[in-house]
Amino acid sequence: MNETVTDVQDISLAAEGIGVQLRSNAKITWEKFLQHKLAVISSLFLILLVALCFLAPLIAPYEFDAIDLMNIRKAPSLAHLLGTDALGRDLLTRLLYGGRISITIGLTAALLGTVVGTMIGSIAGYFGHWVDNLLMRLTDLAYSIPTLPLIIVISSYTDTQALGIVLIIGLFSWMQTARVVRGAILSVKENEYVTAARALGAKDRLIIIRHVLPNISNSIIVGATLGVGNAIITESSLSFLGLGVSPPTPTWGNMLMDSQATMSSQPWLTIFPGMAILLTVLCVNFIGDGLQDALDPTI
Repeated sequence: MNETVTDVQDISLAAEGIGVQLRSNAKITWEKFLQHKLAVISSLFLILLVALCFLAPLIAPYEFDAIDLMNIRKAPSLAHLLGTDALGRDLLTRLLYGGRISITIGLTAALLGTVVGTMIGSIAGYFGHWVDNLLMRLTDLAYSIPTLPLIIVISSYTDTQALGIVLIIGLFSWMQTARVVRGAILSVKENEYVTAARALGAKDRLIIIRHVLPNISNSIIVGATLGVGNAIITESSLSFLGLGVSPPTPTWGNMLMDSQATMSSQPWLTIFPGMAILLTVLCVNFIGDGLQDALDPTI
């Protein structure tokens, strides 16, 4: 009886120790992230920007498609803080509504690319041999194809709504993630905990999901973060070329397209959406750098 009580106490102490260690690791990661000042500032700015964009229906001064032919291409003023475009539409309103589309496409496309890349990289790295060779050659083949021209061609033949853009960008942005995940899995798949799971008869799928991927999550998180910026730039490029989300729905890219004929005479039409893209991508990249430093156990 005493031995049973002792065993239970030992298990409780071990579980408590694991919980303390997990909390300690999370605290260390958070403290290391806070030391990266640019990442912290970028996080605060991005949270504010996302909140403003998604609260646009409540805080925007006008409707995004409200045409006012009496106020065509007006310079910034108290009535229109960022000016108006060629149809008299309020630029601030369209910038906020456009941010909802651009940021959503960036996040979901990056998530899709990360999921696809993680699946392919996991299978290639874990099983190795001919499976690895086949999947990595397919990855090399996908890398050899100029991505943006291919996306442009496909976009010209498909429905250019938000869902279509997400699928197109996401399905052509998985290669880097696949390589990173494969390399990380190759470095951990022979560790003792993986060998022990195999010896206990765990299925390969469960080993990958429960034991391997959690131990390389830092590489996946950083890659996904940086993928958001790339997806936003790609969507903006497509919209600028007239192959993105169809007007009158605003995105930062098609706002730039609408303003290209008046860059010299009405620069505010170009500056504000361009700055929105620039600052968003910079913030995402700085956050990615901060997460990379915070999640790196060697730093």
